[in-house]
Amino acid sequence: MFSHVVLGSNDLARSKKFYDALFVATGGQPGITDALGRLVYAHRGSRLVITKPIDGMAATAANGGTIGFAMDSPDEVNAWHEAGVTNGGASAEDPPGERRNPMGRIYLAYLRDPDGNKLCARFKFAD
Repeated sequence: MFSHVVLGSNDLARSKKFYDALFVATGGQPGITDALGRLVYAHRGSRLVITKPIDGMAATAANGGTIGFAMDSPDEVNAWHEAGVTNGGASAEDPPGERRNPMGRIYLAYLRDPDGNKLCARFKFAD
């Protein structure tokens, strides 16, 4: 459904360290800096772009917003979470683990990136 997600950052070098670690932990590549100075990550058919806001104002995190990343296993969720915490992010919500919800059995981990954006890694078990 989505082709890409764009997040604002106040410190692109700090964001590059954080997001490079997340993507490498899940088999992706470090981000590239495009001609406009934005960080671009491509993995599993999707794109994530990190940029300074084009209006020149400070980047802020969305209150109530979460960006979800699809994972291939609980181990990949855990590697993603550990890479984030080790590289400037903060664990958010409950610790990584299995949960049940109306969609079935899932394994989740939540992080806040260095700019406060809330991220989720999700693996869905085959029920």
